[in-house]
Amino acid sequence: MAASLSFVMGIIGNVISILVFASPIKTFIGIVKKKSTENYKGIPYVTTLLSTSLWTFYGILKPDGLLVTTVNGAGVVFQLSYVTLFIIFAPKHNKVSTMKLVGLFNIVFYGSVIGATLLAMHGSLRLTFVGIICAAITIGMYASPLAVMENVIRTKSVEYMPFFLSFFLFLNAGIWSVYAILVKDIYIAVPNGIGFVLGSAQLIIYGIYKKKSKSTKSTEMMEEEGSAHLVEMGMNDGDDHQKNRGIIKGLSLPKPTLDRQYSVQNILRSLSYGPYDFHSTGPLDEDDEVESEKF
Repeated sequence: MAASLSFVMGIIGNVISILVFASPIKTFIGIVKKKSTENYKGIPYVTTLLSTSLWTFYGILKPDGLLVTTVNGAGVVFQLSYVTLFIIFAPKHNKVSTMKLVGLFNIVFYGSVIGATLLAMHGSLRLTFVGIICAAITIGMYASPLAVMENVIRTKSVEYMPFFLSFFLFLNAGIWSVYAILVKDIYIAVPNGIGFVLGSAQLIIYGIYKKKSKSTKSTEMMEEEGSAHLVEMGMNDGDDHQKNRGIIKGLSLPKPTLDRQYSVQNILRSLSYGPYDFHSTGPLDEDDEVESEKF
């Protein structure tokens, strides 16, 4: 019963993991169309290629590791495609740096792990050695969204935290945690358990700040509508004597303070802003924006 349940969980984990691996396809379609990687960075795809390659090797070493091998073998195909496209369309300096990373991580380091495992180790020590390395790298990858979570808390906006990607990563970690418990594999259980906890925290933060984002946007919309209404009232051409008296009286009012002038300017300027203008005036710096887009 436990064996059949673990197999079912493994199949579900395979499907979800492949969906996660396939998530950057839209990004790379855009890269191919533009023939440029723009501000994207190649290191996430290089490190994910290393991770999937190591887990594939772990699945080969593990006696009942077929499901681990299949899903990570598919991951290797996806990530290798992404890295290749990135190198083709990246600017020269990014192309060179990415190729150096591929050489360091996916050739030198990965080759060293395979060589040390097959030549210097025997029996269960091989699985232990590779399992520890895989677990350490996976924990690091699951911890990477912490920067995005910090940005959400700091900006009180979930704009840079895509819900479905966060949800599928959470679900993926949960499924593989259950699978690992059923097959009693600590090297799969520990990193995915940590990923499940971090994924839960990410979804909780999303739920909290999603409401605050809506509230903030509603306030901004009300302010913009009120400002537009005031402008519209001011632009109405009327012959009413009372309006003229009000205008003349307004001209004799004391000059607004600098703070009031600034707030009025902000309101009027905000009427011409588009969504991306609001992003550019936010507290996120360029690197944070680029990383979050890839996340």
